[in-house]
Amino acid sequence: MARFPRRARLLTAPEFDATFRLGSRHSERWLTAISARNDRTHARLGLAIARKSVPLAVHRNRIKRRIRESFRLHQHRLPAVDIVLLARPGCEQASAAELDRSLERLWNRIAASSLKSSAR
Repeated sequence: MARFPRRARLLTAPEFDATFRLGSRHSERWLTAISARNDRTHARLGLAIARKSVPLAVHRNRIKRRIRESFRLHQHRLPAVDIVLLARPGCEQASAAELDRSLERLWNRIAASSLKSSAR
C-alpha cells in the first residue's frame, strides 16, 4: 500500500528554494510542477497553493488533497526528484477528474525528463 509519509515531503524553506532554483518546469492547464533531482532514493513532494491563485481555503484544501493522493499512488513510478506543485489561477474550477488527468500527465513528464537527463 502506498503512503505519504513525512520522508516523502519537502518540509523546509531551503528544500523548496533549492527546487525552485535548480528545477525544471512542467506546466499543465491547472498546475505547474517544478522538479529537481535529489540525493535520496525516492521522490518528495512540496505544495505551494497560493491564496492569490485559489482564493477560498476550502478549494485550496480540496486541491491539496487530490495532489497528495495522486502523488501517493504514483510515487513508486517517479525517480529520485524533489517536486513542488503550484496551482495556476482558476484551478478551483477544475473537476476532480480534470485535476487527476493533469497530475497524471505531470508525473509522466517528470519521469520522462529525468530519464532523458540521466541518459546524458
